[in-house]
Amino acid sequence: MKLEGRRALVTGASGGLGQAIARRLAAAGATVTVSGRRAAVLDALVAELGEGARALVVDLADAGAVEHLAEQSAEIDVLVANAGLPASGHLLRQSVPDIDRALAVNLRAPVVLARLLGERMAERGRGHQVFISSLAGKVGSGGGSVYSATKFGLRGFAHALREDLAPSGVGVSVVLPGFVRDAGMFHDSGAKLPRGVGTSTPGQVADAVVRAIERNRAEIDVAPIALRVGANVGTLAPGLAEAVKARLGGAKVAQQLIDGQRSKR
Repeated sequence: MKLEGRRALVTGASGGLGQAIARRLAAAGATVTVSGRRAAVLDALVAELGEGARALVVDLADAGAVEHLAEQSAEIDVLVANAGLPASGHLLRQSVPDIDRALAVNLRAPVVLARLLGERMAERGRGHQVFISSLAGKVGSGGGSVYSATKFGLRGFAHALREDLAPSGVGVSVVLPGFVRDAGMFHDSGAKLPRGVGTSTPGQVADAVVRAIERNRAEIDVAPIALRVGANVGTLAPGLAEAVKARLGGAKVAQQLIDGQRSKR
């Protein structure tokens, strides 16, 4: 699908990664609707995005709000399900409400939006849905059990949905970023990576989203090659991946993420 003249919805656009994606879609010619929880941030973004852009303030942890967002966005051609919570921390130290909120925002909301907006796309015989997962959706790490559960789930959902919607002319893609600098959950946490573990930029993630839509790609990893290879090896040999992470100081990074993201559950 070419983005020129299309209508797109980007969730989680009050965060830096969502903003980068929205700007890139607008630059490709799409009319963009952005959603998030911070009205002032969304309004400033809309002012950059050009004619027809609009902001919808939504908390995706609210089941009714998710359905209302779908109603307000019924005519979109492209869904980019980007919103997410870090949900970091040892499972036994997380509250049940925190777990429920992470599941609602990271997994339930994208699935419900895909269902409600996908029906309209299928009726029109065109559309594309992009789900922002994570390399943590391929390989889990200590301190990220709930987050990985949602990202593994989102990846599997996207692959299966792709087969379901292909006959109707609707494409489905999943984009899996690694550690992203300058914006996003990892950047905001202030965590420091071991030497040699590289990062990507928000622009690279946004470019991957556009590439996924325009080329109907099933899956795109966004990370330096060593991290991509490590993640793919980890899916085949999780015990080996666990040992490598331990040698690289993975527990220290995990604790930094937990500490830096505690306020964002």
